[in-house]
Amino acid sequence: MKRSAIRTNRAVPVALAAMAVVGGLAVAPAHAAPPPPTGNCNPTVDTMYYDVTTKVTPVITDFLAVTIAEGTTGQRTESLTQLDSVTTTVDRETEIKASAAALFAKVEARVRFSVSKTTSSTRTHQITNTWNFNRAGQYALYRGTRKVEGEYVKYVCAQTGPTTGVWVNAIRDAPHGTFTTFEAPEIGTAVRNCAALEPLGTVRRAAQDRLGAC
Repeated sequence: MKRSAIRTNRAVPVALAAMAVVGGLAVAPAHAAPPPPTGNCNPTVDTMYYDVTTKVTPVITDFLAVTIAEGTTGQRTESLTQLDSVTTTVDRETEIKASAAALFAKVEARVRFSVSKTTSSTRTHQITNTWNFNRAGQYALYRGTRKVEGEYVKYVCAQTGPTTGVWVNAIRDAPHGTFTTFEAPEIGTAVRNCAALEPLGTVRRAAQDRLGAC
């Protein structure tokens, strides 16, 4: 696994070299994407048009719950258990072509965070890390990501004159296509604390919820 593909965060009160978790986004269920805003296009300036609908879901891919008793704080090396994985797909195909970069750029603009644009998966070898616990409690040790899935429409400008054209649906055999991608995975911790729940929609909240309902 490449280090550049992993984001980490710092959970309080666990001391762990990390980055802060990005907040979640409110999203609506995926549905058929709308047509272009105009019926006509200019082939000299308009070549392609994408629109997308998106659904963002936090996914815990690797997890371990640990209980730290009084007097047992300090460093511990733990291995996480793989629970799930996310794979980048376009129209259910896992081999992502370079032409899909424009689609995923549109997805990034919609969800407002970076996503995988190439053939990739969160599946990996077992995650082992050293954690430094400085307070007793019940903790979720996790690796996870935000999965982005939805539908897209792609139109190309079909030329009808020197500077005139009409938008034509470029997706074969269907009014729209489908995609799945994901944010760079993060490794972190979440503590069971019903008085301080993590924000909904975040990976840390999904990990915290696995420790049990409050």
